[in-house]
Amino acid sequence: MQTAIAHATIHTGTEVLENQTIIIENGLIKAIEPLENFGFESTRTIDLAGKQIAPGFIDTHINGGEKHYFTKYATEETIQDIYESSLALGTTHVLPCLITSPLENILKGIEATKSFMQKNPDSGVLGMHLEGPFLNLAKRGAHLAAYVRKPTNAELEEIIKYGKDVIKIMTIAAENFTDEQLDLLLDSGIKLSLGHSNATFKQAQHAYYKGISLCTHLYNAMTQMGHREPGVVGATFYNTEVYAPIILDGHHCHIGAARIAYTIKKDKLFLISDALFVGNKVTHFQWEEFDAYLKDGQYRNSEGNLAGAAISMADGVRNAVQKVGISLEETIKMATIRAAKAVGMEQNIGQIAVGFPAKFVVFDEKLNHFEPLLVK
Repeated sequence: MQTAIAHATIHTGTEVLENQTIIIENGLIKAIEPLENFGFESTRTIDLAGKQIAPGFIDTHINGGEKHYFTKYATEETIQDIYESSLALGTTHVLPCLITSPLENILKGIEATKSFMQKNPDSGVLGMHLEGPFLNLAKRGAHLAAYVRKPTNAELEEIIKYGKDVIKIMTIAAENFTDEQLDLLLDSGIKLSLGHSNATFKQAQHAYYKGISLCTHLYNAMTQMGHREPGVVGATFYNTEVYAPIILDGHHCHIGAARIAYTIKKDKLFLISDALFVGNKVTHFQWEEFDAYLKDGQYRNSEGNLAGAAISMADGVRNAVQKVGISLEETIKMATIRAAKAVGMEQNIGQIAVGFPAKFVVFDEKLNHFEPLLVK
């Protein structure tokens, strides 16, 4: 049976449509037709009564759900928690992030993600983001120093062997890698992201030249742009094809810095949450020496470092529009199609278009409320 979604402003991910109807069959978008051309007699109709609809948001960097933190509990239960907590706020696709930890924990996270995806092929879990462990100690942020390490061919080969079809993004400090090691990862198909890096502009340029195509949480845990040494930030701005995710919580970067990034990066800037937990229900967290306290809308550890964000993708969208001053149309692209392009999945998710999954987010004009809409 077909389902029609009518009477909504449609953000497709590439344009905004009025007076159109989304036709869905078997969980996929079958057509988008003018409202006046469609007959509703034999079709189930969802009347959105003038609300806004967009493709479900895509979060490529999220650490925990309402209850569990993936690195501490690298289990299917945690992945389910991350997915359900995100979905409730309109994020239909996620990459659970596992941070710097022992190899056995990384392999456990890979296996849990693989198993979850096999059991739940229609969920929005796209794979996982491995943030570390091969970072620069000087830019580790809240990552535990005890587990930050230099890459070895043997460990890289082990991670690739078990994770090449599961790990969609791997954050590395490329300055600590040989060209041979970079090629090993790039040839595996894992998308590399430059982050937690103390690289010079020259080193960052080399990494991007080699084929690294995005950075990790722009501005944070990387060398800043100076007029004599532009650093990773400068190299990211300089390379127009490099994608840059940004955390718009008002703490990870100044609103002015966000405006500058948008002006420079244009259609390569996209949104992530980097949420430590979703929903602000966890106020204190401890994993070995990693600790985090929620205060004033931010998670910080006992050293005073930011330890992940406390926002959802919906919060990021709201802040992009209301604080940074980016248009709603552009912001929706930053939360959908641009995130999909950054991880090479734009042919499958991130748009309201024929053949794409019927997974949407519905919201009001004032951006006060976001809710998912999944149509089978």
